[in-house]
This record gives sequence, C-alpha cells and structure tokens, in this order.
Amino acid sequence: MTLRDLIQKTDLAGRRTFLSGMASSMLGVSAGATFGPRAIAAALGQNPAQDPAGRTAAGQQPDKPILLGRASAKHVIYLFMRGGMSHLDTFDPKPGKATQGPTEALRTRADGVLLGQYFPLLAEQMDKVCLVSSMQSRQGAHEQAQYVMRTSFEMRGTIQHPSLGAWVNRMAGRQNASLPGHVIVGGGGDMPNAGYFPPEYQALPISSADDGLQNAALPRGVDEERFQRRMKRLEELNQAFAEKNHQRDVTAYSKSYAEAVRLMRSSDLAAFDLGLESAAMRKAYGENPFGSGCLLARRMVEHGVRYTEVVSNGWDTHADNFDRLGDLTPAIDQGLSALLADLEARGLLRETLVVLATEFGRTPDIDEDQGRNHYPKAFSCLLAGGGIRGGQRYGKTDDEGRDVAEDPVSIQDFNATIAHACGLPLDHVLTSPSGRPFKVADKGSPVTSIFA
Repeated sequence: MTLRDLIQKTDLAGRRTFLSGMASSMLGVSAGATFGPRAIAAALGQNPAQDPAGRTAAGQQPDKPILLGRASAKHVIYLFMRGGMSHLDTFDPKPGKATQGPTEALRTRADGVLLGQYFPLLAEQMDKVCLVSSMQSRQGAHEQAQYVMRTSFEMRGTIQHPSLGAWVNRMAGRQNASLPGHVIVGGGGDMPNAGYFPPEYQALPISSADDGLQNAALPRGVDEERFQRRMKRLEELNQAFAEKNHQRDVTAYSKSYAEAVRLMRSSDLAAFDLGLESAAMRKAYGENPFGSGCLLARRMVEHGVRYTEVVSNGWDTHADNFDRLGDLTPAIDQGLSALLADLEARGLLRETLVVLATEFGRTPDIDEDQGRNHYPKAFSCLLAGGGIRGGQRYGKTDDEGRDVAEDPVSIQDFNATIAHACGLPLDHVLTSPSGRPFKVADKGSPVTSIFA
C-alpha cells in the first residue's frame, strides 16, 4: 500500500484541500509531480506600509544558510518574459537602422539610455535600472533556452537541475518560517524548479495572483475537532509507513502537512490577499494578470519571501511582432514601473533585486509576416535595486543589434550576478544525490562593475 493510499483512507482526499494541494504542488511528491512616483504616493496614502506580521529570522532548515558577508539583496523578484522578448523593440533600440522597423526610440531619465516606444512609464524609472544589453546564449529552442536561463545548466536526460530560485531558497534560507521561500506566479508545471534538491525547496505555484492561495480553509463540514482527529490519524499512518520506507520524499511529504497547517493558522495568509490593497494601488499596478503578479510579489517581499517569480507568456512573436508588442507591453510597462516606484517609496528597493529576463532575443531581420524569429546571439535583460547602480546600460550590441560588440554576458554570468547580489558564495559546491558536484551559476562570473 502506498502513502497516497494510506492518506486516502483517512478521508482527506475527497476534494482537493489546501493540505494535499500544498504537499503535491509545493513539494512535488504526489502522483503529479503605471505610472510614476505621484501615483504610488497617492496609493500609499490610502494604503500605508505596515510592518507585516511573521517576518522573522530564518526558520529551521535541513541546510544551514550559506552566505558571504552582508548581501545587498535579501529578496529577488524575477519577472520572466516567456517566449523570447525582442531586444530591438524594447531595451536596445537602433534608431534609423532598417533592423529597427517601425518602432521608435524614447529618451529616458538615464542619460544616453534609450528604450523602445512601448515603455513610456519605465522611461521615467530608468534612473533605478541597469540594462544588460550584451546577453548571449547558445540555445535557440524554447525549452532548452528557458532551462539554461533558469538553472545555468544545459538540459541533460540524466538529471534535473534546480532553478536559481531554488538555489537562493536553499543557500540563503527562509526569512519567514510560516511562508515558502520561493513562490511562482503564473508559471506552468513544466518550468524548472527544485531539481535534485530536497523536495522542501520546491516553489509554491500561484496560478492567479488575483485568486491568491486557494483551499486554505477547512472543507465544509469539517470542524476543528474533526480536523485534529484526522491529522492525528494521518500522523500515525505516516509514522508507520516511514518506518518501513526510509525515503526523503516520504519524510518531506509528512513535513509538508505540518508546514501547511502552520500556514493555515498563520496571519501570513494575508500576504496572498490582494483584496487588502487599496483600489488606488490596484489601479497603479494595472488590473491585469501581470500587474497583479507584481503587486503580489511586493506583498511577498513585505512578508519575508526570498524569491518570487512572475511569468508573462506570449512573447514568441514569429508573426505580427509589432502589433503583438502593442498588446503585450502595456502591462509590463505599468506593472514594472509601479513595482520599482512602490518598492522605493516603501524603502524596500535597496534590499530587493528586481530582474526582468527572457530566454533569447528576436532576429534583427524582419520577415514577410512582420515577425521576428528566435535569436540567441544577442538580447537584453534588466536589473534594478538590490545594490545595482541605476541609470546605466552595461554591454553593447553593434549598430544593427546583430552581435554583441562590448562586454559579453553569458547566462551563467547573469545568474552569477544575481547570486552575488544575494550574497551566495559562487564557489560553494553542493552535491546531487548521484554524487555530482554543482555550483549555483556553474562557471559564471558576476558582473561586479554594475553595483553601486
């Protein structure tokens, strides 16, 4: 009889309750494996910053946190543009060149730093931002490119590597013992996650920021007394099963139930409730999935979550690139601009590293369908806060955006820069269950010159 069979016999699997959802989605051991400072100031006036309950020192972890000195970034908000964002139309425009197409360039608050026309709000926040315009990758297919971007390693059939978020969660440790150290908003189940790390480093997936954390209340008809009887019976069954099956996943599954119950009893459940934000703040971020995701990410930071990811889909613009960008970019422009201004207004930007990344760029040449194809040779990413010096562009592509001309940055280098901001030792080796040694960013070297 399997552990799942034993659990079912306790009558806990009649519906998808919060407990089973947490155990399966967070630990992965079940059968399924806009705006400017004025708007922010106005919104803050209606929803003042508070010292959130439950923000404590790192909770008990199987691994002692491994940090170097005082890290600038205590938190990471990682915004992932899934599908391949066009660098020429967004962060690396080439005015007057044929490769630019119809996109115009905007001046920004950072001297000499231009943006594509789709980011008028972000242009006003560029004094906080470093654009990394010399990104390079060797992977031009979505699955492989996303994998290396998120893990620093090439795909292998024999091993699943942990994502950068899992590395930060494990090496830096939790700040709030009641909440997961890693949350993904809007990401699919195929995204790299804990890999070969113990299951407790699996991210908690939130499908919709507006819906928040689902199934966190007791099922209808189950009062506290009945719930406690069930939990006691479940503990007895788990203990009997674990004595015969000494596997880390069994232990992690039992532990997940204890953590889920603690979260159900915690005031930190409020972290997931966007309804507690003012109407002005919701409007400032944008009432769309990405804007809500950015707002939820800010709430995660306030409640001590180490690493929060927000995923935006639809950037694979093989046809109608310019029309598609007209649809995609407003939410990014508003949500990201709001996030930067809001974090600064609350005094959180210095300790929060905001990252915007994508798996590769798009071709400088525009095809007959007005589209751009996959292009790993040159693309752009963005860093802000967390000790980064704003108002700068690092690296350079040639006049047509075809090749990196100065200061190339590999994906491993970029991820090493994030890890460096978080105070992670880049030379520290963690060993997989198969005995293979790995480092957080493989052989990447951080771009230290962009820090203040």
